[in-house]
Amino acid sequence: MIKQDAIEEAALEIMRRAAIVIPDDYKSGIKAMVKEEENELSRFVLEAMCENWDVAEEDRRAMCADTGLPRYFVKIGNEAQVEGGFVALERTLRWATARATQEIPLRPNRVHPLSRIDHNNNVGILAPEIEYTFEPDADWIDIISVHKGGLFGSDYRMLFPGDGIDGIKRFFLDVMLEFGRRGLACQPAIVGVGLGGSKDTAMSIGKQAACLRVVGDRNPDPEIAALEQELMVMGNNIGMGPMGFVGKSMVVDCHIEVAYTHTGGMPMSVHSFCLSSRRAVVRLGPGGEIEYRTDPEWFTPYRRRDTVEWEGVVPPLDKAVAQ
Repeated sequence: MIKQDAIEEAALEIMRRAAIVIPDDYKSGIKAMVKEEENELSRFVLEAMCENWDVAEEDRRAMCADTGLPRYFVKIGNEAQVEGGFVALERTLRWATARATQEIPLRPNRVHPLSRIDHNNNVGILAPEIEYTFEPDADWIDIISVHKGGLFGSDYRMLFPGDGIDGIKRFFLDVMLEFGRRGLACQPAIVGVGLGGSKDTAMSIGKQAACLRVVGDRNPDPEIAALEQELMVMGNNIGMGPMGFVGKSMVVDCHIEVAYTHTGGMPMSVHSFCLSSRRAVVRLGPGGEIEYRTDPEWFTPYRRRDTVEWEGVVPPLDKAVAQ
């Protein structure tokens, strides 16, 4: 049984880590960019970013004054048991968010869209967002904290089958240019692309691709993996660098996730994660085990399953009995 108190303290800790500690995969990506960046001003910006991260960790303060919109992604093992059930889990995560806002502290960004009323704790109607996935043959839960900016850094377009790969590339470049030219994202960043599904699915998997995969991770589909690499190179060759300056350091990595879609369309979303790449993960086991890490491991083979059944999870449905 996974205890509520353990969930709250662990959720508070990953909120703290997400706000303060930059994941090693992203740090390594930026340091590699420093070596490749030829523009002196852009190289200076990248180096300043690394210095700011060191100061934030040393002082135990949030890396960015705008701590975004803290949210959770929860991966639940099929055999996991949570004290009080999953309503209690959500209540605990909301309390952890309120505590984190005051104790870390985080900026209380959440307000009612019309009245602009806030509770000074980043909690409200549908806030923080909590998204779920499941994992077979497991008795643990993973809780992922992500602090992504809530104003810009996302775009969507309904493409059509005839647009093809060229249409995907064109929209990607359009978005990258607008993000840089108008200051709609904090570059360099991990960029996520969602292809397919319904409109809301395309937006959702694109954001997950940006926030829940690490630098250097490639999609297991070779064709998608090749497109990820190509888009990353394209994004770094439009003449813009960090924070919109001239350079070639705009995309630390590009991740693409897909979903089966309507035969007549090809919805596409593009999301730029914040330059601080704020994410942290904790795994809680039934015996009190707690493990912290920075790789969400969200897109498992089960998550990307492409069949009706999932071998090993449940026996095939007996159609005769069902009838």
